[in-house]
Amino acid sequence: MKGKGVVLFFVLPLVLGQERTFSWDGPGEQTLAPDPINHNRVAFSVGLTDRRRCIGPLRTATNVIYQSIFINIGEAYNSSTGVFTVPRSGVYNLAFTVFSDAGSPGAALAVCVSIRRNSVALAALREIYDQDQEDQATAVLLVQLSAGDRITISLQAGCWICDDQNHYNTFSGFLLYATE
Repeated sequence: MKGKGVVLFFVLPLVLGQERTFSWDGPGEQTLAPDPINHNRVAFSVGLTDRRRCIGPLRTATNVIYQSIFINIGEAYNSSTGVFTVPRSGVYNLAFTVFSDAGSPGAALAVCVSIRRNSVALAALREIYDQDQEDQATAVLLVQLSAGDRITISLQAGCWICDDQNHYNTFSGFLLYATE
């Protein structure tokens, strides 16, 4: 008995001096709950290239492949294919900016791209003009997406975009909130 009293004597001041919550669920396998913060994190932002380069004009529409990754939380953007594959159903903010340089004053400028969900256009930017040398435009969308949807930026036939280390052409998105 004397040994137990001594232990209690040393433990009580530690417990009584601090607010603590103790609980025990009994024997069994202990599991950790999924981390809701990390599970819901989806964000990417990419630029076309790090060096001077123009794409187009092309004979057919093609997916733009952004190679400079600024952030890719959740690894849902594929820099080999240019596809953002939606990992989780929810409302997403998507944005893209395009820039083109006709090369010289008076040369025709043709910048035209669309953002597509599963090959269907959601929105487009278009400028075909011969009175200025450069043009840039941005579109921002809030859209309901389903897990597995494939989001791409498509450069239309006959148009072109140009970029360099300043990243005039970007594509970004993030999960605003999950719906499942």
